[in-house]
Amino acid sequence: MKNKLKYLIGISLSRKIKTKWFVGAQVAFLILLIGIINIDIIISAVGGDFSGKTNIYIVDDTNLVQSSLSQVIDMNINLLSDKEENKYNYIVDKNLQTAKEKINEDGGIIIYIKDSKDNIIEADIISKKALSTYDFSILSTSINSVKMSLAVNELGLTDDELNKISSEVKITSLTLDEDSTYSTEDGTDMLMNSIFPIIILPLFMLSLYLVQMIGAEVNDEKSTKAMEVIISNVSPKVHFFAKVVAGNIFVIGQSLLLAIYVALGLLIRNIFGSGSTSLSSLMSSITEIISKSSLQDKLIYLIPLMIVLIILTFLAYSLVAGILSSMTTNTEDFQQVQVPIVMVSVIGYYLALTAGMFEGSIIVKILSYVPFISASLSPSLLVLGQIGVIDVLMSIIILLVTNYILIKYGLKIYKVGILNYSSSELWKKMLKALKE
Repeated sequence: MKNKLKYLIGISLSRKIKTKWFVGAQVAFLILLIGIINIDIIISAVGGDFSGKTNIYIVDDTNLVQSSLSQVIDMNINLLSDKEENKYNYIVDKNLQTAKEKINEDGGIIIYIKDSKDNIIEADIISKKALSTYDFSILSTSINSVKMSLAVNELGLTDDELNKISSEVKITSLTLDEDSTYSTEDGTDMLMNSIFPIIILPLFMLSLYLVQMIGAEVNDEKSTKAMEVIISNVSPKVHFFAKVVAGNIFVIGQSLLLAIYVALGLLIRNIFGSGSTSLSSLMSSITEIISKSSLQDKLIYLIPLMIVLIILTFLAYSLVAGILSSMTTNTEDFQQVQVPIVMVSVIGYYLALTAGMFEGSIIVKILSYVPFISASLSPSLLVLGQIGVIDVLMSIIILLVTNYILIKYGLKIYKVGILNYSSSELWKKMLKALKE
């Protein structure tokens, strides 16, 4: 039995790997991932510029702010992000018309400071094209800060009084719920909105691919009548487990290949990147985000729990795919019966992405125990502090029980359906097989 199982697994894997489609898909994945990871370097190489600074021409008719405005702009940028490099290059220009000619040719921004009897100073922000909200907000806030300093100086306040007026208010974020860890202050929201979707997207895509792959293979064998030859030599049980094991080996292997492609992309970034685009800079930024968040202490148990959930979920998907495909006679029929699986996967994926919006929801917490959804939703809720390790362990136990039930009762359906070529009354045939 073991030899036959190994032989069928080998045949199934060979049919998937030794094809031009597989090779083409791997090349496409490799190019795509390397391109995504190094998109800024690629664009810079063909003419884009992510590292260049924008020229700001300061034309000050009052001679009051040109020495301090650039410092205030840089200070405001640093207040928004500790890691963001100052993106402007400041040039003091006495002639407004000359500055306009320069930005018309090479781009840039003009800050034209004028005298005002009622408001001390007025300013025009001039650019060739419309400014982004970010740029306009930074520049207008800085101009107003400089204007406030000028007003305070006119009033003859001391340095200590000026510092009290201009210093930032110390604001501390406190929560009464000690278990609550999701906040904009500790960086968890940034992780959930940027890094986590990148992690769960391959899980979502590979799960659907696993279902489609097993269903297509079984239906192909049935439609070509090869199934009769196979079942005459091996039992339906061996055939069933061969499809499930081969599918999971293939998907897990594909996951490892994707990880290798990502590593190659990062290696290329490290070789060709420099400054803020280098791998070391990228990794230090991610490390800093994690260190500031509450996730750092959870990684020790979060990663192993995610791996166990993912493997058990892949197994559950493959079992369901094998059971359903055995009761269908062609790919079109299987496409119809797999719709509920796809819907459940989509629900789990979007719940994981939007989990932070449903804080305290009992329904979402209950859904984190549901098989096929738990692999993506439970880790999200664990990171957000909405559930604990015990809840994730319960999800794993429920998945184990689900897989046991699928194997025990699904095998009965598989034995009946694998040689049944009738596509009518599908669900009645499944219930009848279970009763027998």
